[in-house]
Amino acid sequence: MTMHGLCFLQGLTSLLLCVNAQGIPQLHLAEGGHRCVGRVEILHQGSWATICDDKWSMSEAHVVCRQIGCGEATSATLNGYFGSRPDSIHLNDPGCTGDETHLWQCPSWSWDQLNCTGWPAAGVICSGFVRLGGSYGLCSGRVEVNSGRGWILVSDVNFTFPTAQVICVELGCSEALSVLGNLSRNTSELVWNEEFQCEGQEPEVWLCPRVPCPGSSCQHGGGVEVVCAESPQLRLVDGGHRCVGRVEILHNDTWGTICDNDWDKRDADVVCRQLVCGEALGVTMSAYFSSGSGPIFLSHLSCTGEEPHVRMCPSQGWGKAYCLHSEDAGVICSGFVRLGGSNGLCSGRVEVNSGRGWILVSDVNFTFPTAQVICANLGCGKAVSVLGNVSRNTSEQVWNEVFQCEGQEPELRLCPRVPCPGGSCQHGRGVAVVCTEIPQLRLVNTESHCEGNVEIFHHGSWGTICDDSWDLSDAQVVCRQLNCGEALSATFSAHFGQGSGPIWLDEVNCTGEESHVLECLYKDWRNNDCEHEEDAGVICSGYLRLAGEEGPCSGRVELNSRGKWVPVSDVNFTFHTAQVICAELGCGKAASVLGNVTFSEYTGQMWHEEFLCEGQESQLWFCPRAPCHGGRCHHKGIVQIVCSEFAEVRLVKNGTSQCEGQVEVNTSAGWRALCASHWSMTNANVVCHQLGCGVAIATPKGEYFVEEGDEIRKDQFHCSGDEPFLRSCPVIALGVPACAHGNTASVVCTGNKTQLLPQYKDSLSNSGDSTASEVQDANCLDSRQLRLVNGGTRCAGRVEILHQGSWGTICDDSWDLNDAHVVCRQMNCGVALNATVSAHFGQGSGPIWLDELNCTGEETHVWNCPSQGWEQHDCRHKEDAGVICSEFLDLRMVSQDQECSGWLEIFYNGTWGSVCLSPMEEVTLSVICKQLGCGDTGILNTSVPARKGSRPQWVDGIQCRKTDTSLWQCPSDAWNQRSCIPRDSAYVTCTGLRPKSCPESAPCTDTQKLRLRGGDSKCSGRVELWYKGSWGTVCDDSWDLAEAEVVCQQLGCGHALAALGKAAFGPGNGSIWLDEMQCRGRESSLWDCARAPWGQSDCKHEEDAGVRCSDERTTVSPIDRSTSSSSPPVPGFFSLPVIICIILGALLLLVLIVLGTQMRRWKTVIRDPLKEAFYEEIRYLVKPQEDMFDNTGKLFEDSVTKLPYYTEENEENEENEDPRSASEHPEQHAVITENGYDDIEELPFPKIPSSPEMSEMHCFPQDGGGARNSQSSTFRQPPREGSNSSMEEKGSPLSLRQENFRYDDVELSVM
Repeated sequence: MTMHGLCFLQGLTSLLLCVNAQGIPQLHLAEGGHRCVGRVEILHQGSWATICDDKWSMSEAHVVCRQIGCGEATSATLNGYFGSRPDSIHLNDPGCTGDETHLWQCPSWSWDQLNCTGWPAAGVICSGFVRLGGSYGLCSGRVEVNSGRGWILVSDVNFTFPTAQVICVELGCSEALSVLGNLSRNTSELVWNEEFQCEGQEPEVWLCPRVPCPGSSCQHGGGVEVVCAESPQLRLVDGGHRCVGRVEILHNDTWGTICDNDWDKRDADVVCRQLVCGEALGVTMSAYFSSGSGPIFLSHLSCTGEEPHVRMCPSQGWGKAYCLHSEDAGVICSGFVRLGGSNGLCSGRVEVNSGRGWILVSDVNFTFPTAQVICANLGCGKAVSVLGNVSRNTSEQVWNEVFQCEGQEPELRLCPRVPCPGGSCQHGRGVAVVCTEIPQLRLVNTESHCEGNVEIFHHGSWGTICDDSWDLSDAQVVCRQLNCGEALSATFSAHFGQGSGPIWLDEVNCTGEESHVLECLYKDWRNNDCEHEEDAGVICSGYLRLAGEEGPCSGRVELNSRGKWVPVSDVNFTFHTAQVICAELGCGKAASVLGNVTFSEYTGQMWHEEFLCEGQESQLWFCPRAPCHGGRCHHKGIVQIVCSEFAEVRLVKNGTSQCEGQVEVNTSAGWRALCASHWSMTNANVVCHQLGCGVAIATPKGEYFVEEGDEIRKDQFHCSGDEPFLRSCPVIALGVPACAHGNTASVVCTGNKTQLLPQYKDSLSNSGDSTASEVQDANCLDSRQLRLVNGGTRCAGRVEILHQGSWGTICDDSWDLNDAHVVCRQMNCGVALNATVSAHFGQGSGPIWLDELNCTGEETHVWNCPSQGWEQHDCRHKEDAGVICSEFLDLRMVSQDQECSGWLEIFYNGTWGSVCLSPMEEVTLSVICKQLGCGDTGILNTSVPARKGSRPQWVDGIQCRKTDTSLWQCPSDAWNQRSCIPRDSAYVTCTGLRPKSCPESAPCTDTQKLRLRGGDSKCSGRVELWYKGSWGTVCDDSWDLAEAEVVCQQLGCGHALAALGKAAFGPGNGSIWLDEMQCRGRESSLWDCARAPWGQSDCKHEEDAGVRCSDERTTVSPIDRSTSSSSPPVPGFFSLPVIICIILGALLLLVLIVLGTQMRRWKTVIRDPLKEAFYEEIRYLVKPQEDMFDNTGKLFEDSVTKLPYYTEENEENEENEDPRSASEHPEQHAVITENGYDDIEELPFPKIPSSPEMSEMHCFPQDGGGARNSQSSTFRQPPREGSNSSMEEKGSPLSLRQENFRYDDVELSVM
């Protein structure tokens, strides 16, 4: 046995006195708290002498550490770092090279005494002789010893358990738990050439007997690992987690604290590493985790960050901290294990932290019990699944050990481990674990699990967090922990309502990078001065979304990764996964999955995993996952899904699903029957086709009704017959009354799954008590179809007909309300309010099927009306016809100065009315704002004063669902003019912005949105208009003096002298807002003229229109479009329009004289029964409408219809108006908006004339006479002005179209 000398251990401070066989004076380290740390002292002449620190360096420190068996030096301390001995003698600097075995062997050693001023004694900090190496802290790892020249592996050859016991005790780690031999090592790695033969009672392994390895070498053996039961010599308290809190250290059997003087991250890193808690995330001071008690052991700690134990860090010395407990130091550590990635705290790839960063754990031999330990360790419940073969970067470091947990261990760091096969796991891939997650954090008081008040579970109770210092960084950690994406907002003052129970945390201060809110800085639990009115909350983006233009329930599948939305690949994407997504988003059921969707705007990476859901998981991140093939998912294959409340439909008879029975849809609440109200054969056909049951032959009402007590869905479907699924049909629920008991929709299909779907006429089921079945012959069907396009709802838009397999439009020549009535009736949309022209709803494409339509108003189909024949026209698509029907719905906000904030109004039954504010939840507000183009969210403003004026309160109880893409799809109470009292009208403010409606300040008049530019005066120049936030020009197509006259009068510039085209005043820039203007010349505003839709033009700026006015400036008071004005004639001045009128008047008089002479001749020659009708028609044509003109021949102001927005001034006028005035003017005109519908309180619809009431003339056919051809032998009256005039004379509010007064070129011929 080899002994290096005789040593005696004195006391707990490990004061070691050594005397070798030759009696050479010995040395020790004092006042360091550890045998290998302290002030260097040498026994000289019976007294302990210190060494003066002049020229003291690491070379001398290495010799000292090696001499006392403490490995190598980590620090050489100066200036009496470990104190001095005032009564001691001081020896000179030895001047070592660092290779000496004893200090007194150094070249400059001398026993001469020195007089060191202030007794600056030298000291050292040594590594120690033994350690348990690796990344598991002080008390677990492979056994390594340090002879002063680096750490050397100890062999497992003859390594005994008593030796392990000594090592554990020496390191302050209590007893040994296990010894693992045969550890892999590098073949070139040096192995200690001695065997330790400890008996188990030795205080240090350095003192154990040793013998050389067999053959003087242990290179043939493997390494040995020891796991100790950690003795709590260091702990973190009052932080709510083992790796967070105030630092306390055990010394002389007493727990004490560390002062925060000079406390920094390097000190904290040592603490975290020693506790196997990873690396330090935060350093706390000033007793952040509350003040401790007992002694303050250390102060002015000065760790390098590499020490294995905080005791080895230089300090002011034990018990020499002159601090108060208000200065106690603390740390926040990362923890040893985490589930990394973007899926929250409880799901992701397994990573461990040895104190030097996160390292991926390999899937090599990874077991499910290990996953169970990890989930329990993280407070995430139980393991759900283990996914191996997770992709990683080839350069990424992989943990080189395999965990062999049994599943009962409290933490992963306590599990047995073995080295990876071959000493490395670099050949393996990563492993991911999904846990069930016990809810330690939640968001409450909302329907969404990703927004609400924050509540935390502590000591068996849920409590809130105070909003003191609460900000977006704190919210970010909450959202990440809950797997809810990124934080959009941090809310304060109990934004989602006040909570109850304890207020657990206050003054939370996160950096935003923590994985758990308990890793953030905060006051002690329940240490706050808050009330529940200060509860903090968050609004998160969510982890999952469906992105696109169709609302939150349809679009690309995207996941949130660190604030960025990443699309999911369609690789192996299943319908089960889509079902989980739809359910998680509250979007009903999955309707369809579309793969290989291109998304050219996205150039980043795809989500790197495939989801393998079974369909029953509550959230997507609970689903098993696997890495994409090759570690990357292809960019071309983005997946898109559609969710719907009506994804599944069935026909139920006698409790079974077949091809006849009661119609039921599978909603989020389960299977529900549909109401028979508005149920049609066309709807039935779509259902039969969707179920593969042929075609519908009957829709018996209530025949298959089953008494189940469930609510009958009142949604009204309006299928066209082309839809492949019932969910594809337009649906309306707003204002629909509750369904009568037992009145359920039923369908009888042919049952022939291969029969083609024919086209049926869309006749509605009678919602009365009749139980007669509606049966139709499947062979008597018309292949043509009708639809309305670009109107926003099914009852307004451009008229299109499906003919010969192609959709085409109707030309607006002679298009009027009779034609529009037929369209509205055919579409089940009531009666026509407006027959729009000039592509009011945008230009169509494809063929123009019909022109010169001449309906009586009684036809059942628009193609049954007389016309010039299919595709016989001289039109372009800028003349496409449209309609607005009485069941047309529209939505707007009314405000004097805001675009996206104001009183919410709905256009229903021909007039605007208010919307009631109850309950108007967030989903409903979101649908409203999106529909109006005003952003994604809104708030209900209840602080505005009550609204004045009288108007209908159309609807209350609106409750939109996430699947609803428009307000019309939202269920509500039934339509009612008095749904609520006026003060309960809804005033909504949306978050989005709309383009400025005025060039300067709002509100403004049309005159302020019109200007002339480029001319030589204020009354000449290029015509420019303000629209959608910018100035634009007018195209010169159809531009003449009538349009120029309106511009001049509107600007107060007198009369028009010239209407100029071809950019006479230079080309403008920006948009060309208007084209094909058709003014009469007497409109008060250019906005009142017929025209093509805004922004639809085929012109260039070389065709910009201009005007030159007479420049007779008149004072024009600001007017809005509801006020008609005309400038008085200027005495002595005849404008060009006046001259033209005089000439044409003279010509007309001449024509009348000739016609009168000719008719007198006919009267003497022939007596024909038609002459009286002929005379009557001539008198009708030439007779002016006296009720529309004053005695000067000018239009009355109220003969031109306008639509004002509600303003306070208008409302006050309405209130002050004599109630009798209404009865005095029963023929009140409808006020026409820019969209072409009325704004009056009540809308009397005229009786639609029947066939006998229509004025039908039999005329002699003449070449070029303009008579209309039809399938009958009769000829309709050539000019349509007659029918229009008759409607105007009746004062009909439906006469919305104003004909353009034009002057015809009359060619006189000799009769």
